[in-house]
Amino acid sequence: MEAPQSGPAADSPETAVREAVPEAAGVPGAVTVTLAVESPEQMRDLGRRLARVLGPSDLVMLTGELGAGKTTLTRGLGEGLGVRGAVTSPTFVIARVHPSLVGGPALVHVDAYRLGGGLDEMEDLDLDVSLPESVVVVEWGDGKVEELSEDRLRVLIDRATGHTDDERRKVTLVGIGARWAGLREELA
Repeated sequence: MEAPQSGPAADSPETAVREAVPEAAGVPGAVTVTLAVESPEQMRDLGRRLARVLGPSDLVMLTGELGAGKTTLTRGLGEGLGVRGAVTSPTFVIARVHPSLVGGPALVHVDAYRLGGGLDEMEDLDLDVSLPESVVVVEWGDGKVEELSEDRLRVLIDRATGHTDDERRKVTLVGIGARWAGLREELA
């Protein structure tokens, strides 16, 4: 379950720790940016900032424990992209499409948690058809949707586990492919 979304606005992730790693996740040439996120509001703000660099055909894969902030980040993406509808977890419907209200790309939000197989099992979602004109965000997509695009952005969210109220997160953005070569500069 996601952390509550209320409370005072927090400092910007600009104050976060950044680290560049030439090879990430075993992928040569991948670009990595690591950020410290202190609150749910900062996670949403990070989503809004990421939305500024996203466009049609971008695939974003979100990985993290339950309650890490994947849907909170996606809410920020939706706000930044100016899409219609409340962005909520699509766990039980598997996928939701949020059309743009500002002439930009739609947001396709997928939760692959309950899907066991690879892309074949997800074929009915027609993600390959949606991708060229949409931003496709897949929670729990590792090992399931990589075949959709050689260029993709992996977002790994680490949080303290166990019974804790600690809202701090370490968010690692891994840009894979030529599309993401300027990731650090784009987020500056």
